[in-house]
Amino acid sequence: MATAEFAVAIPALLLVVLLSLSAVTTVVDQVRCVDAARATARLLARGDAETGAVAEGRRLAPDGATVVVAMRADDVSVRVASPPRAGLGWLGSRASPTATAVAAREDTPP
Repeated sequence: MATAEFAVAIPALLLVVLLSLSAVTTVVDQVRCVDAARATARLLARGDAETGAVAEGRRLAPDGATVVVAMRADDVSVRVASPPRAGLGWLGSRASPTATAVAAREDTPP
């Protein structure tokens, strides 16, 4: 009797562990996206070269993340997006870590 219950409990437990680890990894990726967006925006706002700033953002971002830069006259906007992890891929874009940072440009006269 206990063997049948055990055979049902093990796959359910493994599913819960997989989803939990994927959720933790997604949260870590979200923090990395926020860090990458902030650092890239800060570098661009102070006048660094776009290629170097984007390279730094890609270094800080999770693997496979995209870094999109929008430079305007007064400020710089950076969006970093990462694909969802395998365990939460069925949620689609709702599980995709994304961050946007905006910084006022320091290299323009007031």
